[in-house]
Order: sequence, then structure tokens, then C-alpha cells
Amino acid sequence: MQTAMYRVLLYYKYVRIDDPEQFTAEHLEFCRQLGLKGRVHISAEGMNGTVSGTIEQTDAYMEKMKQDPRFEDMVFKIDETDRHAFKKMFVRHRKEIVSLGLEDDVNPLQITGNYLEPKEFMEHMQREDTVVIDARNDYEYDLGHFRGAIRPEIHAFRELPDWIRENKHMLEGKKILTYCTGGIRCEKFSGWLLKEGFEDVSQLHGGIVTYGKDEHTKGQLWDGQCYVFDERISVPINQMEHVVVGKDHFTGEPCERYVNCANPECNKQILCSEENEELYMRSCSHECRVHSKNLYVREHGLSPQDVEQRLQNIEAAQQHTAV
Repeated sequence: MQTAMYRVLLYYKYVRIDDPEQFTAEHLEFCRQLGLKGRVHISAEGMNGTVSGTIEQTDAYMEKMKQDPRFEDMVFKIDETDRHAFKKMFVRHRKEIVSLGLEDDVNPLQITGNYLEPKEFMEHMQREDTVVIDARNDYEYDLGHFRGAIRPEIHAFRELPDWIRENKHMLEGKKILTYCTGGIRCEKFSGWLLKEGFEDVSQLHGGIVTYGKDEHTKGQLWDGQCYVFDERISVPINQMEHVVVGKDHFTGEPCERYVNCANPECNKQILCSEENEELYMRSCSHECRVHSKNLYVREHGLSPQDVEQRLQNIEAAQQHTAV
């Protein structure tokens, strides 16, 4: 079996950074010198990043970071891969490293939910008095999630507080568990739940990716794949069985393949097979298919007559399905 030559590092740390703009510039230069690629957000409240590089490059990066007293205990979640997971290197200064869009922001160093290690989380999930909330976006949930977890109808993390307030009845009187990809979103979200008056709130320590690698849980009770924000799109979690939960946007058939809608003004992520991508011109709706800026039409050099023929093919396929 071929040995992986690259790694992807996922990490975050809430810690005071006194001059985040200067640190951002210095960190970008450092990452470029190493030859890393990825995306790092830095603010006064800490840093949050995903980077890819060779084993030597990522080893050098982790060693350098741990030499800084602010990051000496930062946990790096490591995935092996056969190539870079990013095309470029971005290090950006942000007001927050992850945003709930609150007027009165949550400081995880002051208030956050109880940490549960993977084995504890798996045990708590199966209790009748417990409710599990997915703290990620809807398209992340649709690709994979913990069995029985609640799916908030949100397209961005900052929409989560409003959704919780509108659906508070689902959580009342329950012990609340929350989870996200690597743990960073839950740090703030669980703290916000406590500030909102929910008393028993716990979070999956290290997130989904840690749960999937844990020797005790082996990713059990997770169905589907875990969405990641790099060119891999998804990674497996459950080591014991693989249950496909994703559904093709057009047919509802099992599917784990994401594409972006070809209308750049929509850009919605949709699950669809290669066959349906071609049939529906990689567009989530009729309005997007006939949009003047449709990228699929441009990429394939389709004439107005070609598009009209494609639309007729779609209508015929839908009529056949309805019969």
C-alpha cells in the first residue's frame, strides 16, 4: 500500500492575541516559507486553521507553533492524504475566528459547555433524556450526521441562535449534547446555550473528526460522511459500517457527491450524481438553468438551441419518473 506523502492539519485555539493584524502578516509569511496551503483565521480571540503540506512541512509547522507559549498545548487533528487539500495559502485577520453574530459575544475561556470525550459522548447520545443538536450547516448535516441528531434549518452558523429560540420547545427539560466538525463552533454555541438559560449542556470534545479516530467509538452511530472545507469535500467517520444518508437533489436516490449550482448568483451546494449533473446542467432549479450567467452552459459551449433541447430532455425525464 502506498504511503501517504501529505497531511491535513485541523486546529484551533481560543487565546488572547494582542496584535492580531501583525501576527496575521507574520503567520502568512511563515506558512508561505514552509510551502503550506490552506486557510487560517486569526483574531484577538485566537486562531482557527486548516492547512495541508508534506509530512516534513506539517511537522515543522506544528513544532514551530508549540514553541509559542500561546499555542504550546494546541491540539492538531491530523489526516493523511496523497496530495494538497488546498490550492493556495490564505491567512486572514477576522473580528472573530468563528462567528455566531451576537451583539454580546461569547468568550469560551469564560463560559462553555461541559466537555465529553468520544466514549462519553457515545454513551450520553443513547440516553432517553438527551437531545443531540448538530451545530453545523444544513448541507453539512445532509451529507452525514449522528444518528437521531436534530437538523437545524440553517445555511450559516450565525443563524443558529435564532433557530434555537424559535424551536426552544424541542430542548426544554432535556440534557443537551452538541457537536461540530472539529469542536470550535461548539465552544461558542454551548456557551451561548448556557447564557440562554439551558442548564445541562455538553459538547463533543475534539469534534466529529476526533470521534471517528477514537479507538473506543470507532465512529459508531455516525451515518454518512463528514463534510470538510477543503478539496476533499468529505471524509469517512464510521469505521464499523457505512450508511449513506445523502440524497440526490433531483431523484432522492442515495448520493454523497456534492457540486455547486452553476448559477454563480446561487452557488448552492447540491448532492447529485454525475449523470444528473449532466442532465440538469448542474443547476438546482429551472431558474438557475436558464440564468444568463450559467457556468455549465459556458463551460460546455451550449447554444440557445442546445439549452432548449436540454430543457426538453429534463421535462421528458420528469414525466417518465412521474408515470
